Amino acid sequence: MNQDDLKRLVGEAALDFVRPDSVIGVGTGSTVNCFIEALIKSGMRIEAAVSSSEATTSLLQAGGIEVIDLNQTGGLDIYIDGADEFDAHRRLIKGGGAALTREKIVAAASRKFVCIADQSKQVGVLGAFPLPIEVIPLARSLVARKLVGLGGQPEWREGVVTDNGNWILDVHNMDLVDPVGMEKAINNLAGVVTCGLFALRPADLVLMSTESGVQQL
Repeated sequence: MNQDDLKRLVGEAALDFVRPDSVIGVGTGSTVNCFIEALIKSGMRIEAAVSSSEATTSLLQAGGIEVIDLNQTGGLDIYIDGADEFDAHRRLIKGGGAALTREKIVAAASRKFVCIADQSKQVGVLGAFPLPIEVIPLARSLVARKLVGLGGQPEWREGVVTDNGNWILDVHNMDLVDPVGMEKAINNLAGVVTCGLFALRPADLVLMSTESGVQQL
């Protein structure tokens, strides 16, 4: 079973957590795209979706699913999204697709956050994947210097502009033994919109696809 097969498997498994006629939050990325495809193929009727990116919005609308603004709805039943890394405590690194800020907002608005990922994304300690940080363009160099002071090696993801009009710094070699403390420290830096650590609000459930099936963590 290759990685694409594993993504399809866990994308289909997430359907079990979606209630018909509900408003759901939908994240961004290749594994989430497999969930969207499975949702459309299933014929399940949902009331609407709140999307974390323009790319996801396009896919949902192409499949006949109404996309509404988060401001139009109250709390969401569920949020389905992937991760670039996750640990045993369901804490995540996200933002490889540069949608981390909207992902974090929709996750915060949802009663249940279900993370879907294949087994290659599981790590003992977060940080092998460079930590994405969304920054106001004016503050890129300032934030980069502060991140060096926190022990990281920031790299500007040149040519990438987020859906919010901001830039991304990818930080290598950060010490993330205390991801909650580091998330707070980075988010407190002037010029940071948010960082890709999802530790203060981790996933409630991780569905992990393996060669032998989908496990629930």
